[in-house]
Amino acid sequence: MSLNDQDISRIANLARLELQPDEQARMLSKINDFFGIVEQIRAVDTTGIVPMAHPVDAMQGAHIELRLRPDVASEPNQRDLNQRSAPAVERGLFLVPKVIE
Repeated sequence: MSLNDQDISRIANLARLELQPDEQARMLSKINDFFGIVEQIRAVDTTGIVPMAHPVDAMQGAHIELRLRPDVASEPNQRDLNQRSAPAVERGLFLVPKVIE
């Protein structure tokens, strides 16, 4: 699949973009390059390959632990310090003016 100048003009119009001729030519080239990559990926024979939910699934039977950092607070609570410059605070919450009636 490849696009032409009219396709790019229509897409730009739908997106409410005003493209100069050089920008339109560059966009046409980039989008067609992208479609070329998609066609290369489609050309790969994947018959008999089961989709993976996660790359770790490729390690069938192997016990793999993900290296995640512990979920602990690494800094002390500095809410009072952070709210010092706020114009209005109440019970630890920033107060803002009402903007919607």
